[in-house]
Amino acid sequence: MDVHLIDGTYELFRHFFAVPSATDLNGREIGAVRGVLNSVLSMIERGATHLGVATDHVVESFRNDLYPGYKTSEGVPRELLSQFPVLEEALEGMGVVVWPMVEYEADDALASAAVRAAADDRVKQVVICTPDKDLSQCVAGERVVQLDRRRGVVRDEAGVIAKFGVKPESIPDYLALAGDSADGFPGVPGWGAKAASLSLSRYYHLEAIPKNWREWPSSFRGARRLSEALFGSWSDALLFRTLATLRVDAPVFGSVDDLRWNGPRPAFEEQCRRMKSPDLVNRAASAGLVSLRK
Repeated sequence: MDVHLIDGTYELFRHFFAVPSATDLNGREIGAVRGVLNSVLSMIERGATHLGVATDHVVESFRNDLYPGYKTSEGVPRELLSQFPVLEEALEGMGVVVWPMVEYEADDALASAAVRAAADDRVKQVVICTPDKDLSQCVAGERVVQLDRRRGVVRDEAGVIAKFGVKPESIPDYLALAGDSADGFPGVPGWGAKAASLSLSRYYHLEAIPKNWREWPSSFRGARRLSEALFGSWSDALLFRTLATLRVDAPVFGSVDDLRWNGPRPAFEEQCRRMKSPDLVNRAASAGLVSLRK
């Protein structure tokens, strides 16, 4: 079996800015919710049997206690934030396992689920459905891969190396040096993607980088400047790496069998009626019949 792990936060953001506004019978904004439901259902119709969706039920997480500049919900449209609980409820009604994160982030749930799923010998491949670069640290060979569904790009370990110049295990170190504007930390001053890639392709982790810049390869331009910047901001670099390192102990599932999709629940019909989306009920019911025959 293949296991598909879906970044519900990314999907909701993507659809919010891509589909027209729409309201349900109660006047709630649900345009993005309907978009995500259609998207997840299309995966099921194309053969996905075991899947789970992670969401940021609360945007803030334990990382905000570690670094005050870390991303928050400030500036996120209210009409978008209000759709998270609606999406979570609707996905559960459709019979899909959902992990609404509060203390952790959705990315932590995806990382935790990927580790657990990959540990099951019955699983052929784990597909993490998100383009977020921090999830690249979870990629392992061709067994755990990353899928950018919008672009149709699958990235295995060789793909991660081709894109970032470093192995998946070095992605947190890479982000610590280069920064991650999406998550709100700047990286080490004077460093960038190219310097981070060049150094970590050789040394893998921050601790292995020589403190004496004269020991660096001659291919490093500005070695002295980079060294002084790194070791002059060492505590920040370690903190940024901690922020970029995904947790693998988030509460997700006990067994891969829990991720099996067995069709919509009875409540889904009423949920779709409120969302003025009767077509979703028929599609989910038809897909459920096919799933039960597999």
